[in-house]
Amino acid sequence: MPQVKIVARNFMDMVASLPAMKLDKLYENSFICEAILRSLPPLAKKYVLQLLYIDGPVVASWLEEWVLADGVSKHRVAIDRLIQLRVLTENLERKKEATYRFNPTFQRNLQNHIAQGGILPREPMPSNITVRLPSLEDLDAYAVEQWEFFLLHLISSTEAEKSTNISSSMMKVFQRGLLSQKDDKEPPRLTESGFQFLLMDTNAQLWYIVREYISNCEERGLDTADLISFLLELSFHVTGEAYNSNTLTDVQRNIIKDLADLGLVKLQQGRKESWFIPTKLVTNLSISLADSSSRKQGFVVVETNFRVYAYSQSKLHCEILRLFSRIEYQLPNLIVGAINKESLYKAFQNGIAAEQIILFLQQNAHPRVAERIPSVPENVTDQMRLWESDLNRVEMTPAHLYDEFPSRDVFDSACDFAREYGGLLWENSKKMRIVVKAEIFTQMKEFLRSHKQ
Repeated sequence: MPQVKIVARNFMDMVASLPAMKLDKLYENSFICEAILRSLPPLAKKYVLQLLYIDGPVVASWLEEWVLADGVSKHRVAIDRLIQLRVLTENLERKKEATYRFNPTFQRNLQNHIAQGGILPREPMPSNITVRLPSLEDLDAYAVEQWEFFLLHLISSTEAEKSTNISSSMMKVFQRGLLSQKDDKEPPRLTESGFQFLLMDTNAQLWYIVREYISNCEERGLDTADLISFLLELSFHVTGEAYNSNTLTDVQRNIIKDLADLGLVKLQQGRKESWFIPTKLVTNLSISLADSSSRKQGFVVVETNFRVYAYSQSKLHCEILRLFSRIEYQLPNLIVGAINKESLYKAFQNGIAAEQIILFLQQNAHPRVAERIPSVPENVTDQMRLWESDLNRVEMTPAHLYDEFPSRDVFDSACDFAREYGGLLWENSKKMRIVVKAEIFTQMKEFLRSHKQ
């Protein structure tokens, strides 16, 4: 079966992959330094705070003395993370112990931020200017709705109940690697990675889209460090508060429009002023993937008879369930389907693995069954794995058949030659036939030609 191709790295993995010069440029912003501190593993946070006011190098053995015997692996992970993010630089000299030194830009700005606090480049607008701001519940509903429109557009543009406002160029950036199109006449189709993407939880999907948006920003004339800096800066804004759009540069306004298409911010227009309102999706960007994956309300119940009941009004949920089950009927608040061999085989052919389907059903289990162990019946999960293993019983290997050998000696020599190269798949001594891997075709051709001479 195909392996999972999508890796939903979190935001800080993107930061760590930046060149040293761009990282140092990022650390000139004190809010970025705080965002980095937030994202670190607990032990790494401890090291940063304990070393923050120490000037000069620190020997590695000194840090190791702080670690208990069972915490060595966590210590190594913490140090590696700090080195990846260039918070610490490691110095290895011959015949001397390794030392660590703080990044001076990061150290100075984090010291100032902790001692004096930080001031965002913009403050929330007064309530007498902004009217009819959405409640937090309405804002959450808006974010979910916008995100579902995007995913429905990804599955099929005809499924979206209203068209998205995402430009065609931006949609190509968001869908890169998720859709494939042979020519302009045929509609785009989901790739294996696209099917896998749809079964991810919302946070993992968000990280993937943001990663693609950042990695392709230079093609649109944006600087990677400036874009990451602005996104992390947005994560320190207050969810539900209105911020004046006039405080943004032209480049930042374009970024805000893109983020609004995905539900990360909501745009509103007053009589004279316009503003944007951050949603939880954008204010959680500086939190690590593990910390932000809080459990959401589930909606799926799977029974031992392979029936699936989804208590949802979402058209997106219906389309996702259709990827691996047969939808039988849909009521205003209920989707009923069944998992069978045919529906799963279709999912397997599209590149979805049984474990991904099982994980999706577990993560989205209805509260009534979520507390059960297991939340998805074992006979269902075991059967899904068995049906998947059925496809692995036959392994396809490109090969060539050789027969009509001029003599028994040539046949025996050909068998020995193919066996030495590890390419002999099958032989029939009685009829003097062999099947050889296609990868050694050239060598076999030269060998047989020399024996004919």
